[in-house]
Amino acid sequence: MRSSNPVFSRRFRGNNGYAGFNAAPQAGTAAQGNPYASNPYAQPTNPYATNPYAQGGPDLQQGYPQAPAATGRMTMDDVVMRTGMSLGLVILGAAVGWGMNLPVGLGFGAGLVAAVLVFAQSMFLRKPVPAVILAYAALEGLFLGVVSKAYNHYAQGAPVQAVLGTILVSVGVLIAYKTRLIRVDRRFVRFVTAALIGFVLLMMVNLLFAVFGGGDGLGLRTGWLGVLVGVAGVLIGAAVLAIDFKQVEDGIQYGAPREESWLAAFGLTVSLVWIYVQMLQLVGILNED
Repeated sequence: MRSSNPVFSRRFRGNNGYAGFNAAPQAGTAAQGNPYASNPYAQPTNPYATNPYAQGGPDLQQGYPQAPAATGRMTMDDVVMRTGMSLGLVILGAAVGWGMNLPVGLGFGAGLVAAVLVFAQSMFLRKPVPAVILAYAALEGLFLGVVSKAYNHYAQGAPVQAVLGTILVSVGVLIAYKTRLIRVDRRFVRFVTAALIGFVLLMMVNLLFAVFGGGDGLGLRTGWLGVLVGVAGVLIGAAVLAIDFKQVEDGIQYGAPREESWLAAFGLTVSLVWIYVQMLQLVGILNED
């Protein structure tokens, strides 16, 4: 599946480019013709596709909903531990950025390097590189610390409100995903991807107008229009987080290599940072005089 989260854009996908939403083990003639056909992402029209994580052994390719436990396979404990490490570095970096009163320019420079690391890991590196992922977390933390302190100057308490909002949104998405109130299928992914691309392009245009025209650009981050844009940004981040949950679930269920847990942690961290930034801007607008 091609995720709207760039971290997952080249992984957790089947032969047709999408994860196996609502897939079930194939039976009948397909199973008879190919006893190891078990693509968890296979659709009825493609019963012979193979598990993208299969290593050739029948025990990994029987087509059961749950892959048997095996050494070197990703587990939920792996994902939780590495996500905790990544988010811990983000928090530590934010504390340093806030406490050391770093210049705003230095904070934005750290954020720019962090963005470069995101695209390097997701677009150019063939495997997860823990050093790159942890460096991203530390630099992103510095950026968030500087930006959060700047917001706190004119909207006292905005960072705390943004953190609480991020936690509530994340828990809400997890509950909605687990109870299937949110169903992550192809249509959902396509819609979220289009919305994310459109949102990012709109923000880039707004930034260009602000840089070259001065003021607030197109006014997309002020007033009630800014509130609507902020809410849209949070909702898009929440939708991407739901896709991340689906991809992590698929990776564990179908025996992704253990190293992919670093990629899962990376993707979840990027999504949570996105939600926090959008929430911080939204809270800042709502606290304007």
